[in-house]
Amino acid sequence: MDLEHAMRAAVRGTVAFDAGARALMTMDASNYRRVPLGVVAPRDADDVAAALAVCREYGVPVVPRGGGTSIAGQATGVGVVLDFTRHMRAIEHIDPQARTAVVQPGVVLDDLRAAAARHGLTFGPDPSTHSRCTLGGMIGNNACGSHSVAWGTTADNVRELEVLTYGGERAVLGRGLPGPLHDRTAAFADERLALLRTGFPDLPRRISGYALDRLLPEHGRDLARAFTGSEGTLGVLTRATVRLVEPPAARALAVLGYRDESAAADAAPLLLPLRPLTVEGMAADLVGSSAQESLPRGAAWLFVEVGGDTAAEARARASELCRHAAADGALDHAVLTEPAEQRALWRIREDAAGTATRMPDGTEAWPGWEDCAVPPTRLGAYLREFRALLGEHGLRGSPYGHFGDGCVHVRIDFDLLTPAGIARFRRFSEETAGLVVAHGGSLSGEHGDGQARAELLPKMYGPELVALFAVFKELWDPAGGMNPGMLVRPDPMDTNLRFDVLPSRASHPVDVEFTYPGDGGDFTAAVRRCVGVGKCRTSATTSPGGDSVMCPSYRVTGEERHSTRGRARLLHEMLAGEIIQDGWRSAEVRDALDLCLSCKGCRSDCPVEVDMATYKAEFLHHHYAGRPRPRSHYSMGWLPVWLRAAAPYARALNALARGPLAGLAKRAAGLAPERDLPALADEPFRRWWNRRTTGGRTTGGGTAVGPMAGGRATVGPMTQRRATVVLWPDTFTNHLSPQVGQAAVKVLEAAGLRVVVPPKAVCCGLTWVSTGQLDRARTVMRRTVDALAPALDAGLPIVVLEPSCGAALRADLPELLGSDDPRAARLAASVRTFAQVLEELAPGWAPPRLDRPVVGQTHCHQHAVLGDGAERRLRERAGLTGSLAGGCCGLAGNFGFERGHHDVSVACAEEQLLPAVRQAPAGAAVLADGFSCRTQLAHLAGTPGRHLAELLAEALPDA
Repeated sequence: MDLEHAMRAAVRGTVAFDAGARALMTMDASNYRRVPLGVVAPRDADDVAAALAVCREYGVPVVPRGGGTSIAGQATGVGVVLDFTRHMRAIEHIDPQARTAVVQPGVVLDDLRAAAARHGLTFGPDPSTHSRCTLGGMIGNNACGSHSVAWGTTADNVRELEVLTYGGERAVLGRGLPGPLHDRTAAFADERLALLRTGFPDLPRRISGYALDRLLPEHGRDLARAFTGSEGTLGVLTRATVRLVEPPAARALAVLGYRDESAAADAAPLLLPLRPLTVEGMAADLVGSSAQESLPRGAAWLFVEVGGDTAAEARARASELCRHAAADGALDHAVLTEPAEQRALWRIREDAAGTATRMPDGTEAWPGWEDCAVPPTRLGAYLREFRALLGEHGLRGSPYGHFGDGCVHVRIDFDLLTPAGIARFRRFSEETAGLVVAHGGSLSGEHGDGQARAELLPKMYGPELVALFAVFKELWDPAGGMNPGMLVRPDPMDTNLRFDVLPSRASHPVDVEFTYPGDGGDFTAAVRRCVGVGKCRTSATTSPGGDSVMCPSYRVTGEERHSTRGRARLLHEMLAGEIIQDGWRSAEVRDALDLCLSCKGCRSDCPVEVDMATYKAEFLHHHYAGRPRPRSHYSMGWLPVWLRAAAPYARALNALARGPLAGLAKRAAGLAPERDLPALADEPFRRWWNRRTTGGRTTGGGTAVGPMAGGRATVGPMTQRRATVVLWPDTFTNHLSPQVGQAAVKVLEAAGLRVVVPPKAVCCGLTWVSTGQLDRARTVMRRTVDALAPALDAGLPIVVLEPSCGAALRADLPELLGSDDPRAARLAASVRTFAQVLEELAPGWAPPRLDRPVVGQTHCHQHAVLGDGAERRLRERAGLTGSLAGGCCGLAGNFGFERGHHDVSVACAEEQLLPAVRQAPAGAAVLADGFSCRTQLAHLAGTPGRHLAELLAEALPDA
């Protein structure tokens, strides 16, 4: 189109008008969807000016966009989206003496905080999306965060802003600075002094509307403050000078328990005179039962952080605060000073924006009435009336938020799929707006008005002041090109809903292979899980509460389409059929999923448990149905068959794999030429096991490879009868790492367990699942269930040494076979890791002491599906010190072997795994329970990784 050609000619940055790029930008973290014409990622302010000039010429609107985590719809647009996360993300200068920083709009908040921390400083506002939100987005929304009771909102921390208007005017905004725009706005304010002085409520969290009162002379005519929170409707930010603050040297977290959320809300303002850093509140209906075990007694809690010059001072202040709280109704309290303990609890709070999207019974909940604020002294009364209003409308929600500032977040189980449900959404929003205003509050206390609340602004400000908002916007944007439909002349709150375009399950069900048990078998509902909070867009592999895996491909490429959210957006648009019109055959979706490692990290790290590995397998199944697949699908997908056939010729094939024909073989198989082919074992594990068996008995007292009988096993603490376990001979252990299986047998028997092995070759089907060959995977899985039927009937635990196979048996197998065969669920429930079975069935066994450090990486599937708590405890009992890295090794089964994936695979390993190994202390053991992790270490570091079973077996007395 002419617009695209003109933009490419004018802009040096990235210009994308293709279907995939547009699909990625249709939504933010709200209920809304608007389809842009194209996406431009400018390189600098001159690029922004050039893009605006082209848009003016063609009469096309513009919406600036940061991390896309806005919850009111203001980061969606119908014209050109300016994406600042690609190029304009530099921290230009930090002045420790002046305590300021100069940043470009695409700077991620955590990056600024890390840079400022080197000078003993930080940026005060810290929304829960701090790992991926940008400074430009924070300024656009006037973001706040949990520390606003101490350091204020973003607007309170802005010094100067450099902006460009839609008309091309450049301006530097601040307090009383010269310039035509300052002159126009000063005259605008002077003509309306009385209205500006009386029309705005005095609230710490007044985010709704334009902050026109900041233009008053008594407020220094602070145009930067008035621009902050304008949601991209006035101009485009190109540079910001922001204030930095000095955080306390030490912090302590006081967690206070109350009988209910209203009691907690009533108590919150009573704590403010003690100068806390945070006063956050949440109730039991948002906290899982396991998390509640780590909290003090109560049905609602305040998280109150205090600081001090020393840890002792911080603890003393927290203890004093707890004494005050007890006098004001707190039932119980706890004081945490260890950073790890504090991070674990903060993760509960920070994930609430995602976890709140599912009610305890699995019902979907949505933003819409997301973040109002009332005077803190009115919060308890407001919450009681709000809960009553929910009940009157037959709705449910779980309020939480910044109780010290009177700001409440909530996701509500609105039905946004039917006309009746949408009508109720509107009625409830209108009535709740009246309730907030009756309590002297603001419709928005953090996330802005966007499309969700701007229509209701006359209830809060009255028609005269709202009309003045339109006059103010006209001063900046007479052409109406900046983010139309927001704040001024807003689109109605019940239009542009992102669910409108999705197929109805009743009239247009999506035929799928997996059962999607958490979504009632509805693939559309599974895709709807992604609410856009963007936790997958973080560049770090650590998070509050521990290491994380999600999303390795995004961390390598930095591209939205390679994030879990981006892929979910493309699947959403594939189902909608408006932008992406070829359904399961979509090349855009296929290309975005190509770099998905199927690590399953999102299944555990995403607050709403999006499982992109399953979605990818589903997509590949349909995409290649009835047509040729990539060659690697035949080579890697059918790996168990090829390895079984190759086993008798292992030595000859190993020699060929190291010879000149290896390159041809890899090319024919669609494998990366950079990869060495793994060596086949001379003696597979099963052959070793059979050889070890004599006359129906093993030298260690186990059974032969006959039917798995011999009485029921104990599955709790050991009784006098020896417990029996089934050792799963997975493909990788059997044909490529038999020494791992042999070591496991030795350790399990040393622990007093009786080991049996399935009489027939069994397979979890993982390689067929990961390549989307789901019909074949289902056949393999059914055979496996049949082969294990005697073990299941006997109640025997299945010990799986390869984490990826354990995860497939635990998750993929029951979700693919469904409820038709109840044995599938029984098999999944019987799966144990090596450490888990030792902990459960041999709790009195003392492992050999190794007393040495370890390095390595927790397998991503173990992290996501199986958990590694038992492994951590077993390592500690064995004297293995140190922690394993987070992230993903990057090989990820077939992924790192496939042609075209090598560079991404290596980059993933370079995040944490390879640096950890290079920096390992002397004598450290390199621990890697997964075959992929060990292979990656061998290929890239020349270091042999070991399974935990191997380390323990070598240290046994008779080793």
